Amino acid sequence: MPQYVKKSTGSAAGSTAAQESVTATVKSVISDIRLNGDAAVRTYSEKFDKWSPASFKLSQSEIEEIIATVPEQTLKDIKEVQANVRAFAQAQRESLKDFEIEIRPGVHLGQKNIPINAVGAYIPGGRYPLLASAHMTIVTAKVAGVPNVIACTPPIASQIPSATVAAMHFAGADNIYILGGVQAVAAMAVGTESIPKVDFIAGPGNAYVADAKRQLFGEVGIDLFAGPTEILIVADEAADPFAIATDLVSQAEHGPDTPAVLITTSSSVGQKSIEYVNQLLEKSNLSTAALAKTSWDAFGEVVVVESLDEAWKLADEYASEHVQIFTKEPREALREMSNYGALFLGERTCVSFGDKVIGTNHVLPTRKASRYTGGLWVGKYLRTVTYQEVSDEKASGELGRLCGRAARAELFEGHARSGDLRANRYLGDKFEWIQ
Repeated sequence: MPQYVKKSTGSAAGSTAAQESVTATVKSVISDIRLNGDAAVRTYSEKFDKWSPASFKLSQSEIEEIIATVPEQTLKDIKEVQANVRAFAQAQRESLKDFEIEIRPGVHLGQKNIPINAVGAYIPGGRYPLLASAHMTIVTAKVAGVPNVIACTPPIASQIPSATVAAMHFAGADNIYILGGVQAVAAMAVGTESIPKVDFIAGPGNAYVADAKRQLFGEVGIDLFAGPTEILIVADEAADPFAIATDLVSQAEHGPDTPAVLITTSSSVGQKSIEYVNQLLEKSNLSTAALAKTSWDAFGEVVVVESLDEAWKLADEYASEHVQIFTKEPREALREMSNYGALFLGERTCVSFGDKVIGTNHVLPTRKASRYTGGLWVGKYLRTVTYQEVSDEKASGELGRLCGRAARAELFEGHARSGDLRANRYLGDKFEWIQ
């Protein structure tokens, strides 16, 4: 029976009233942009970001000037991280094969993977300049073969985020806009005079951006319905409580509502981890300590279980976005667990690697969505389509007979007669469409 040493007291979904307010605001902004295009985009950019340049789109010369202000080491790091992301995305792409099979003589079935024509990448600003989101959304799209990627990022304190622009450019964005929030997402989804309409939008954002993607889903595709970042650690008695605490805090700094959970077979590890978390939040010089403490106090949990078998089952119930394994045999989790966005095996492999540098994608399912989907990957930017050809007359006639029987079992007479026609033409079956 799990023993909760520390239990969450918060509600990650927020109040119903607050969510209704977000939804109403987002709906109004989308409707206005749909009706008034660029004029509405500029109004909201001025209102929310105090940003109204002559053009939201950066010219090539502006991009070059901006990149020239970025420290050389930062540029080198951007390129190294993107090389990691590109290598993994390329391996994913190569795993997806076009094929054609002949399931019976004269009946050919095939599959093709076709890139989406136009993608919009949203790179958040707000609390942090998320360079890594440019790597994850844009690099992956270009590896998939998407010919047109436009990317939007907001100004930060009325300034262009230079390093983010560099990341967007080196990732392969075809056009870059300094534009944020709902106005950016809506403009990409519906199209305006100066911002082309896209077919798919990827990238994280705040509650307003997330709700905009939700409301526009169907009109455009989206990567995921995003919630607060989540971390869950499974640990046995050999785990290092200080490392556990460090990694829990590292994720809690994402926002005020980040679930940070430890499941352990050792009450000692659990208690010491809590003590270290409190020390890190209260006695260190961590610049994000106040934010992380808000998240930990309300959404942190520590659960002690009797065995690793129980730990695996409980972890699968959480279905967390990030799952870290601090056990003597971490790869056991590959066999025992099935519900997670991404798995990080062993103390040498932290979630922060996945967030920032290692190469796997950090756009991952939250709020238990890992029960039915994975995260953003090359395949999200591809449309897997099929084609069919019947080249043999006898095969067409036989399929016609089968279609006639199958369709009539479902009371689809028109479908049945479409099959009957082939049976008539190629096998000589009696058929009269008009009685």
